[in-house]
Amino acid sequence: MKQKFNIITSTCVPLPLENVDTDQIIPARFLKATTREESFFGDNLFRDWRYHTDGTVNKDFVLNNPTYSGCILVAGKNFGSGSSREHAAWAIAGYGFRVVISSFFADIHKNNELNNFVLPVVVSEDFLKELFQSIQDNPKTLVEVDLPHQTVTNKATGRQEQFEINSYKKHCLVNGLDDIDFLLQNKDKIEEWEQQNK
Repeated sequence: MKQKFNIITSTCVPLPLENVDTDQIIPARFLKATTREESFFGDNLFRDWRYHTDGTVNKDFVLNNPTYSGCILVAGKNFGSGSSREHAAWAIAGYGFRVVISSFFADIHKNNELNNFVLPVVVSEDFLKELFQSIQDNPKTLVEVDLPHQTVTNKATGRQEQFEINSYKKHCLVNGLDDIDFLLQNKDKIEEWEQQNK
């Protein structure tokens, strides 16, 4: 079982860039790993932005800026485009992000996040713009993501929006279940159905 989702209230890491693709999230050279070692992928999240080519830290990149922290990543429009690599979701989860907020996600990446217990929250472009402004004005700005009620609230302004999520995925996240856990939980019902439909 994974950590259950309920209400997450956190400061945010802002990434106000549009069209961030999966190769930028986790560069292709790190895809040789076939097992999901979260620390490995988390350490290499946005690798080419976090480090210069000589391996030194890029102090200008937001993940290296101690001003910003939290388990919510606020990203620009069209997050996770490009290849369908699940490693991108592994890297986001491995770094410690539990929620990614954007105005648009690439469908495959959005599903990969859900499958890896990262909640992708789609908000309006206007709400996203306000979030970025609030975080810029005060890096300690809190955002509340309420999965049971499917709301996201900017605590700095009090503004709230509803977000959509597949009901099955919501059930799994709220109860800390992956797909296998869900099947095992319903094993008796599956076997009963099989007996009735022989």
